[in-house]
Amino acid sequence: MHMMTGSTLQKSRQQAGWTQDRLATRLGFTQAYLSLMERGERRVSDRVARAAARILRLPATALPLPTSAAFDVPVSELWVEQGLSRLGYPGYAYRKPRGPKLNPMELLLRALALENLDPRLTEALPWMFLRFTDFDLELLAGRARTRDLQNRLGFTITLARQVAEHNPAYRHRTTDLRRFEEFLEPSRLAREDSYGRKESSQRMRAWLRENRSAAASHWNLLTDLKMEDLSYAHQDPGTMAELPS
Repeated sequence: MHMMTGSTLQKSRQQAGWTQDRLATRLGFTQAYLSLMERGERRVSDRVARAAARILRLPATALPLPTSAAFDVPVSELWVEQGLSRLGYPGYAYRKPRGPKLNPMELLLRALALENLDPRLTEALPWMFLRFTDFDLELLAGRARTRDLQNRLGFTITLARQVAEHNPAYRHRTTDLRRFEEFLEPSRLAREDSYGRKESSQRMRAWLRENRSAAASHWNLLTDLKMEDLSYAHQDPGTMAELPS
């Protein structure tokens, strides 16, 4: 499980300019108890972590992750769409997000695990690497490897890196995303896999094998998705919410 540590809580509080007294009051317990948590003498529960993330306006990547076993429970496409909406994905700006935000790593891993994902949802996945910068890459890659998702994850990161190189608004993400690709490269699987929609037709699979991008070929994936297909590759992030859905 990915949990907020006491030292992380303390650092986040200090960076936000909050005193222990002030944060403890907002969280509903004493300054002494908060001090124990920050020193690691009391566990930072998921409830406290979520409340602190909201109060201190921390990035969604600071939110706790469920246990590894919880990822074995499949989710629906609607669940993925709602999660993207809560994280602010412009393609679903028309939706009224309901419920708590998810850690982008949870949303990404659960979406990548689906064998059939609507193309609009698939196209949104690289955006998370452009929008959020504080991924725990070691944890993310480890969770992906336990489910043989590293090729799908690697391709997602490659698409995000291509967008960053193409769109000046995301250029600042290029170096990190290259590093992410390099980190995943040693675990790249040789077996062929799908990305998004799984094609059962042998004729279609052969067509995809012949017409896929160099990036998809490198990650051994059967997909015709390319960087050029991603709307945010060509748009300024500040205007994307105005795009038709």
